[in-house]
Amino acid sequence: MRNEKTTMRGVFINGVLNENPVFRLVLGVCPTLASTTNAINGLGMGAAATFVLLGSNIVISMLRNFIPDKVRIPAFIVVISTFVTIVQMLIQAFVPSLYEALGLFIPLIVVNCIILARAEAFASKNSVLHSAADGLGMGAGFTLALIIIGVVREILGNGSVIGIDVLGASFQPMLLAIMAPGGFIIFGLILGIVNSIVNKIGKRSAGKGAEA
Repeated sequence: MRNEKTTMRGVFINGVLNENPVFRLVLGVCPTLASTTNAINGLGMGAAATFVLLGSNIVISMLRNFIPDKVRIPAFIVVISTFVTIVQMLIQAFVPSLYEALGLFIPLIVVNCIILARAEAFASKNSVLHSAADGLGMGAGFTLALIIIGVVREILGNGSVIGIDVLGASFQPMLLAIMAPGGFIIFGLILGIVNSIVNKIGKRSAGKGAEA
């Protein structure tokens, strides 16, 4: 039982850190750049994607022995689109401002390569609990990445965080930061910083392991 919990924890942490879909695997770049003009939009997109990841991973894992190989991709897309429709209706009903801000990118979660990749590479081959942990981990990693990028872009582009002015009236906004070219540049810089930090931590851990 302890090994089972440890493995599930490892699967979750793997999605957040080691295989972070944005910073390590560089997946879902299009929705990342589109939804991170501010931190709230990034959080909303991350939460929606996490809901779809968790739900689709669980259902696909439950049906993995019943879905024929020849139709597995269409079947996965049907499952994913069902959860996307649910989350789209929930956001439209309860958070209409977020629905208007994210627009077309909510239904496009159906073809988000992160979600389809986890369905194909993990959920279709593992147990329900491990698939749920993978969905939560990947979703948390995706959401964390969107929030980080969104905070940086919002500060540079508006001088605020979550709509709260933090740099004062004298700050001159860098409008490029909330435009697509600026978002791409900021994404690249953060990607480089995060990978540098993770690689240093990995080398340090490997060195300690060798000494032991």
